[in-house]
Amino acid sequence: MFGESKKYDYLIVGAGFFGAICAYELNKQGKSILVLEKRNHIGGNCYTENIKGIEVHKYGPHIFHTDQKWIWDWINQFAEFNNFKNSPIANINGEIYSLPFNMYTFNQLWGVTTPKEAYNKIEEQKYKGPINNLEEQALALVGKDIYEKLIKGYTEKQWGKKCTELPASIIKRLPVRFTWDNNYFNDKYQGIPIGGYTQIFEKLLSNIEIKYNVDYLTNKESYNQLASNIIYTGPIDAFFNYSLGKLEYKSIYWESTYYPAINNFQGNAVVNYPDINIPYTRIIEHKHFDNQNQTGTFISYEYPQTYSENIEPFYPVNDYTNNKIYESYKDLASKEANIIFGGRLAEYKYYDMHQIIQSAYQILNTLNN
Repeated sequence: MFGESKKYDYLIVGAGFFGAICAYELNKQGKSILVLEKRNHIGGNCYTENIKGIEVHKYGPHIFHTDQKWIWDWINQFAEFNNFKNSPIANINGEIYSLPFNMYTFNQLWGVTTPKEAYNKIEEQKYKGPINNLEEQALALVGKDIYEKLIKGYTEKQWGKKCTELPASIIKRLPVRFTWDNNYFNDKYQGIPIGGYTQIFEKLLSNIEIKYNVDYLTNKESYNQLASNIIYTGPIDAFFNYSLGKLEYKSIYWESTYYPAINNFQGNAVVNYPDINIPYTRIIEHKHFDNQNQTGTFISYEYPQTYSENIEPFYPVNDYTNNKIYESYKDLASKEANIIFGGRLAEYKYYDMHQIIQSAYQILNTLNN
């Protein structure tokens, strides 16, 4: 394969965070490595591209956040970070609401001005029964008004399912605060690399051999002969040819436009559109992630998309049925000699970037013991 006769210590499938970190650390140990990347670029979904002086998040916005100082110190080796805080807003027929849910949101909805008033309003509306799905979880967290206005339409549009059919775990990530704080994340360390994420991957993968536009799964057995060990970061069900069933994912796509004559399109990096009659879920204005007074602006409309084998998977649907299928694949994976399965797709987990870093180093530590 590739006309090469030598064998590598490690074949790494995927040049996203998990694969790139493994390549970086193993390369420091003197291991020979070949990275196979299905796309034509490194960085996975964190890939950014400079367009007209604006760092564009090609696969949706990525805000780095963590409470762990070692992770923050580690990532700051590779880029200087700004102090960006994610403060999305929701636009419902021209009405603007603050996200995540906080005192500004409660004031905008009900006119309340104190935490006690807001708390009592939510308590009046809260669902207090057993929680079996996302709708019940949302109603238990924020009550009827917020659920129906800001959650239901957006979520059903985004996932392509009724909220009663989605797992409660999806909504547990959503912050609810009785303070005047629009910062989406609670983490101590937050920001976006000045100059984009791609520079981080260029440093992680410097001096490492990479083959682009290669679909490992089309000739898996032959590729496996190239190395003593495999690190696989793709979909775990695809690795086993869907022998135990197909895992379900949510997918998305973007329609993007550069506006040379507009310097500020919406005044915020992310604006959500919860109205189910509007086909896109949000509009992203990339220059607000790292605004250096660039001329013009680059806008991306984000749309939900039904997942199939030929479409890029983004978010696992971690309901009971899919998790049960995954556990069966995980058991199969544990029997594969010299193959490590890691990352969001291989572990079927909704990982944020800091969680991927932690997972990668946990697995690397096992290799060194």
